Amino acid sequence: MKKTVSLLMAVMLTIVITGVLSACSAQTAEAPADAGTTPSGSLLQNPSDDSGRPRYENTKTLVVYFSVPDNRDNSYVEVNGERLGNTQYMAYVIQENTGANIFRILPKTPYPTDHNELLQAAQEEIRQNARPEIEGTIEHFDSYDTVFVGYPNWNADMPYILYTFFDTYDFSGKTIVPFNAHGGSGFSGTQETIARLEPDAALLEGKSISRNSIEGAEQEIIDWLDSIGMLNTAK
Repeated sequence: MKKTVSLLMAVMLTIVITGVLSACSAQTAEAPADAGTTPSGSLLQNPSDDSGRPRYENTKTLVVYFSVPDNRDNSYVEVNGERLGNTQYMAYVIQENTGANIFRILPKTPYPTDHNELLQAAQEEIRQNARPEIEGTIEHFDSYDTVFVGYPNWNADMPYILYTFFDTYDFSGKTIVPFNAHGGSGFSGTQETIARLEPDAALLEGKSISRNSIEGAEQEIIDWLDSIGMLNTAK
């Protein structure tokens, strides 16, 4: 049976379209109406809370995610009648609770939605060390201080379109926050891969959630955001 969650995703209905993408792109980047324009820099010098943890909620933040729900029930959740991929669901919860802008990585050549065909496509990318093309670009990427990056675990690695993403944008001086959905293998070393790909960026503690427990994970995600100083308590 399809999974149904009760999360009230008001942000999905109140998103304001911003000019994050180029005009020729088929994608749009979404921002809440009160999204800030905090200048970049000084991430680690933000005020701390009473526990001494650095707070990042006043930085300009972007959520980037890749999600391809297939025809297996545990690859997606349903919110208000809309089917969301597991990583997409995590991205929406993060966006709602941080006030970040959001960008979905879409391939120029769509992936199949049949599970077995998708698995074969992913394995073929590994054999070819592929760099699938991404539809659209993120304008003014340099203006973001913190970038959440979300992806499913494919064959104990990031999907290879994520390598395209990291090849495309300069993360120097930024803070990267990974998150992913998995079928039992967690991050599988992908946090270390990101650190190797982006040696001039800082990484905050990521969040990995099993696809079998994603539907009840809203509070777990919020608690994680709070623990890393990214929860927008003013929302």
